[in-house]
Amino acid sequence: MTKKIILASASPRRRELLARIGLEFEVMPGEGEEKITCSVPADIVMELAEGKAREVFMKRPDQENILVLGADTIVVHQGCVMGKPASVEDAMDMLTRLCGDTHQVYTGVAFFWEEAGCVKKHTFFECTEVTVYDAGQEEIRAYAATKEPMDKAGAYGIQGRFAAFIKKINGDYNNVVGLPVGRVYQELKKRGFYGCD
Repeated sequence: MTKKIILASASPRRRELLARIGLEFEVMPGEGEEKITCSVPADIVMELAEGKAREVFMKRPDQENILVLGADTIVVHQGCVMGKPASVEDAMDMLTRLCGDTHQVYTGVAFFWEEAGCVKKHTFFECTEVTVYDAGQEEIRAYAATKEPMDKAGAYGIQGRFAAFIKKINGDYNNVVGLPVGRVYQELKKRGFYGCD
């Protein structure tokens, strides 16, 4: 079936990843407050993604013609969930903890669409392990000063300058960037949506 895809995210990285695989979509970020009622990382990202997708879906008058895609990413280090840093000092603290160790990046994805008069949803997540080289405080301070970490979970962008500190990853690289687009495409294809055979 053909449906217009709406990306419920303001992330330029998610836009770039979706465009890279050839999907046509519109951007309509959610504006509601993020609410977390879970404590398990996989459940947290799926709950956040679902909240974003549901909010945007319910605002659209043409629900039967669209599929809304919501996504959210967190970094987890030794059981501690890291969102976006609130300040440069916060970013430095996060980076200090990540350097010289392995952490996990979770991205949750949610689809909302209408089928035969009923609202349908599908949620899933991906987890990627990232190992970071050790770094000194001067290196961490210099990276934090670039402001690159400020809008990113865990205070780093694997596709940016922080690539110099990535030792290895186990899993989907694009998931760390912000969206597991291969999995997104496969999940869309399973449901026969626009952009898929």
